[in-house]
Order: sequence, then structure tokens, then C-alpha cells
Amino acid sequence: MDPLRVSLVQGATRWHDAVGNRDYYGELIRPLAGATDLVVLPETFTSGFSNEVDAVAEDMAGPSMQWLADQASSLAAVVTGSVVIAENGRMLNRMIWMRPDGSFDSYDKRHLFRMSGEHERYDAGNERLVVGLRGWRVLPQVCYDLRFPVWLRNRFDPETETAEYDLALFIANWPAPRREPWRTLLRARAIENLAYVVGVNRVGPDGNGLDYAGDSCAIDPVGQPLIELSGVEQVATVTLDPQRLGDHRRRFPAHLDADAFQLLEGAG
Repeated sequence: MDPLRVSLVQGATRWHDAVGNRDYYGELIRPLAGATDLVVLPETFTSGFSNEVDAVAEDMAGPSMQWLADQASSLAAVVTGSVVIAENGRMLNRMIWMRPDGSFDSYDKRHLFRMSGEHERYDAGNERLVVGLRGWRVLPQVCYDLRFPVWLRNRFDPETETAEYDLALFIANWPAPRREPWRTLLRARAIENLAYVVGVNRVGPDGNGLDYAGDSCAIDPVGQPLIELSGVEQVATVTLDPQRLGDHRRRFPAHLDADAFQLLEGAG
């Protein structure tokens, strides 16, 4: 594992304005060319978090996929964020992991936020995704997934004593009234999984009248913040140290005492 430069892009997403958002976020990340390995955009960065799925959905051949490919190529970095995707009659909150060469992986949000009716309009994913970058294993996740520790549980191979992932990545539209759970759970997920955690939230008001306080951050494996953003538009890059992670896992191998488990049923 090499040191990993991660750029947190905390923006004020425009409501239902995909063209405007692509232009806006494109300008925010342009200075990162050659200076980062991973660019992290908020959840539904092209539209805001909307249940008006017919108004905001794209397909996998749509302009936002091409935009992500263009940005990853020009920045020479992975670019990730989620887009509302229509696919085979399903509506998905899909996080795209776009590489500079145009190849990509995707993760569909598993836990749908029923308090806003997301579960009535979107379809839940049922597979975790772990992707590699510069020797790191990265677990991409979306917003409400943060509240479910069993789904997020890091799995360690007892024979090789290696973890399934080294960095858990959460993108969100997490409203300001619930900012303390956001901040607390990010730290908890780092501590319990012996991993780095990065959370990227948006700022400003949305079309539903909700306000977002940002609070994007990077957390080390003992729960200490490496960087914390405030409630304004901000782009910041942090370097994650693999030596720090390896040393902590050797000093405090709590994973060796973890309970075995199996997921039996998907969320829906």
C-alpha cells in the first residue's frame, strides 16, 4: 500500500440541474489535476437527493457517466459520487467508481431512507463492493448505509490476517438536524472496523427546504479526525498513511476476537 491522497469535495449541489452541477463540480475539482488519487463527490451530486426520480434519472450511457470518465481522465485520478440511474425498470441510487482509463465499478445503495419515502421510489442494492486503489481496498457506501454496522462489518481472513477493506467511504446528503449522528457514526465505523473512514456530505439548502451542514471528514482507525470541514463549500485533500493503519492493527488486533456471522436476507 502506498500513501493515498483523497480529496473531499463538499459542494452546494444545485436542485434538479444536472448540467449546472456538472459544470459546478467540474470547476471545483479542476485544480486537483495531478495532485490527488481519489476525488470524492457527494451523494446524487447531479440532482440533489430527490424522490422525483423521473425528473432526475439518467441511464448508464447518459451524460453524467461520460462526464465522470472525462474528469477521471483529465485529473489522472479515480472520481466517485452517486447518480440516480434508471436501469431495466429499476431506479437506483448508484455510486460510480470511475477510473482514469474509463473503466468503472458501481455500488447501488442498499439501505433506503424510509423516513423520506426513498424505499417507495428506489430499488435497493444487495451486493457490497470492494475496489482496489494503490494497494488499498476501499468499501464505497451511500448515506443511510452508515447506520447499519452489520452490513459494514470488516471481515478479516484468519489465515492471512488481512482485512477485506482498509478504507470505508461514505457519500451523503445528510441534513443538518442529524449532524451529530453523522459525525458520531463515522467515528464508530472507523474504530470498530480498524479502518480509515472518509465521509463527504453536501452543504446549503435543497429543493425540499432541507439544509446541509457539511461536516465532511477523514477519520483514522482509532477514531481521531485527520481533517474536518465546516459548513461551507470546500475542497480539501488528505493523505492516508498505510503505516499508521498497519501499526494499529498489529497493536490492537480486536478482529481476532470478533464474532462470526452471515447475512441471511437483503434489505428492501
